[in-house]
Amino acid sequence: MHRFFGCLGLLVIVAAASLASAGERHRLFVLTDIENEPDDAMSMVRLLVYANEIDIEGLTATTSVHQQNRVAPERIRRIVDAYGQVQPNLLKHDDRYPAADELRKLIYTGLPVFGMQGVGEGKDSEGSEELIKAVDRDDPRPLWVTAWGGASVLGQALWKVRATRSAEELEKFVSKLRVYTISDQDDAGPWLREQFPNLFYVCSPGYHAGGAYHHATWSGISGDRFHGRFTGADFGLVTNEWLEEHVRSKGPLGGEYPEWEFLMEGDTPSFLNLIDNGLADPEHPNWGGWGGRYEFYTPPMQKWFAQEETRPFWATAQDEVLGVDGAWHTGNHATIWRWRSAYQNDFSARMDWTIRPPAEANHPPVVKLDHDAKLTAKKGDRVELAATASSDPDGDELTYQWFAYNETGTFCTSSGSSGQPVAIETADQPRATLLVPAGRVMPPGVGTLHVILQVTDQGVPPLTRYQRVIVDIVE
Repeated sequence: MHRFFGCLGLLVIVAAASLASAGERHRLFVLTDIENEPDDAMSMVRLLVYANEIDIEGLTATTSVHQQNRVAPERIRRIVDAYGQVQPNLLKHDDRYPAADELRKLIYTGLPVFGMQGVGEGKDSEGSEELIKAVDRDDPRPLWVTAWGGASVLGQALWKVRATRSAEELEKFVSKLRVYTISDQDDAGPWLREQFPNLFYVCSPGYHAGGAYHHATWSGISGDRFHGRFTGADFGLVTNEWLEEHVRSKGPLGGEYPEWEFLMEGDTPSFLNLIDNGLADPEHPNWGGWGGRYEFYTPPMQKWFAQEETRPFWATAQDEVLGVDGAWHTGNHATIWRWRSAYQNDFSARMDWTIRPPAEANHPPVVKLDHDAKLTAKKGDRVELAATASSDPDGDELTYQWFAYNETGTFCTSSGSSGQPVAIETADQPRATLLVPAGRVMPPGVGTLHVILQVTDQGVPPLTRYQRVIVDIVE
């Protein structure tokens, strides 16, 4: 048996308003090079069926290295128009879905120029101006800016704020931003990281021309046979055939979901961790979630980088995951594909919501812990875990799985070939017992141990929600 050291980690229909869980919603401002290829339109369709979970504050058409001199807001409008046809039915499932007219007012454009050509004096655009207004809004929540293409609109917004405000005002503005870019699709991304060292930034850096997409975490969404070129995931869940049955065939909004050319929805990871499913905390990208896991460090120079990185940000991390082939796989793509069945089934169910009444569709379970989400223990302790109050709004039976998220957290212990460095008794039941290791523990022998509870209903399709328990191991 091989042993190694691994850091343990993080591990009946009712009223429409309560069919979906109602946690705190995150604010989102999207920059998209939509129409450069089908995947942006695909991601836009998925985003809109989660408009009850996320406060969308901007949908801005931008350029990228793949589309350098045009922007396509008309494609966003077309998808929003289709959303408008199904929004009345979505309201039967959750009354928080915004009206299409509200979303239409949020469609903006950036300049039809490439990258840093759109940053500087006289380079303001509708998109950059509205982005500044969104950040300045009186709202204690940070604003997530996701760049599905180039980042020049964000670059211009920050350039203008720096040029027109004091240093203190600039830092306050920057502190309200959270950025997730899909690699570097223009030269504005590297410039932003260098010029604004305190900007919260999530990215697998690098240019496509240098092969960066192969190394990028976001490829884990569906890039098994193209950009990512990895094994272990269930590719059957991201084929055009699966998408035809579960997405495209479902009503007017599904009709706006194109077939993929290269891979499905390369931009979707940028907002998946904003969905309140109990797994991710966007303020902690190292905790992991449907949108991947990232760690805070300065990435070493690679040949696909535009320039050497000058400061730490949230960059590529690796998970070890047991694949559908029965083998263990380690890599950054695994931080996303490990959740594939959950995020694909969830999307399929949401598309059902666009065309079916609540009684004919599935809704996610509600996972409730019987205790605090933060516990304290010592080495050798038995920690009782329970979620007996969990329920399903449709009355479906529930299955349970407790597991340690090995890669996250600071408590480290050796592990065997099972891949689980800690034992959890009755891990498939609502009540379980965590056995905190007493031996084979790395100094200093204390730290956080993260345990995930994964609860899946028996509806069609089966839907999954989570709770995370953080156990602080002390002396």
